Formats: sequence, structure tokens, C-alpha cells
Amino acid sequence: MKEIRLQGRGGQGVVKASQLVVEAAVAEGLYGQAIPFFGVERKGSPVFGYLRLSHEPIRRRMQVYEPDILLIFDDSLLTMAETFDGLKEGGTIILNTAKKKEDLALPPQAGGVWLVDGTAISEDILGRNMPNTAMLGAFAKATGLVDKDTLLDKIEHTFGAENKEAAFRAYDSAAEYK
Repeated sequence: MKEIRLQGRGGQGVVKASQLVVEAAVAEGLYGQAIPFFGVERKGSPVFGYLRLSHEPIRRRMQVYEPDILLIFDDSLLTMAETFDGLKEGGTIILNTAKKKEDLALPPQAGGVWLVDGTAISEDILGRNMPNTAMLGAFAKATGLVDKDTLLDKIEHTFGAENKEAAFRAYDSAAEYK
């Protein structure tokens, strides 16, 4: 089982992104679980989503405390101490940022670090900062946990062709830094 924590700000589509990953995983015959956590429910406040993906039924029903993967929608969250809480040794970070890896304060236990400028992609294609579908494209590339085409189809069905294009562009531009 892989446990994933999505982190962003209210209005960035974190909750819907976690639901789309589960839909794609289930369509491929996996088991999936999405658990949203809103905290203060207002635009711009920190929002979390928790995911579990597995080949076996998932019995655990609580938030993710020790994620294998962090999917971070907003690099301003890096200044919050709890952003990296519980990240497993060698865990993967997928980060929406225009910065270079050496300019980021990342934890020593991070294994693979994937960077993509989901904000620029979404602003270019959608005309606004809504990086959720772009981040899903990067997630598909970085993890291989869900099939890219299945996920892109779910995105198109839910949000339309422009969002599918944002995910596809992010898939192509996401880069790993070790």
C-alpha cells in the first residue's frame, strides 16, 4: 500500500485531485481511498487530502501520518514546519514550483524530488492558478501508480479538454532531481 498526502491551499483543487486519483486507480482494478481534510474552510488556507492506493483491500480509515509521497500544490507551504511531518525515509516529493531544487529547503529523508511549474501551466492554459490537474500529470509521471492515459481520461471527463492538456503538459515537463 502507498500512502500519499496532498497539500495545497483552499481553491487549488486538492480535494478533487485526490478523488480523481482514486477514480483512476479503481478503474485499473486497484483499491483506493481518498480522505479530505479541510481545517479552516476558506480560500487560501492550508488544505490536505490523503490517499491510499493498494492491490489489496484497504482497511485503514484515518488520515495519513507517514506518507510515502507528498504532492505539494504550493511552494509557500514549505515554510510550514508540518509540511514534511512523517515523510518516510526515501519518500518522494512532487512539488509545484518555479524554483530550482537548490533554492528549496527540503528534508534530508526525501528520496526522489520532482519539480513542475503547475502554476505557470495552469495560468497559461486555464487562465488562472488552478494547479490540481497539472499536479496530477506530474504525479502520474513521478510515481507510475496510476496509468497516465486513464488519469487523463478521468480529468477530461470531469474538467474538460483544457485541464487534460494541463495534466499532459505537466507530465511532459516534470523533472526528477535526486
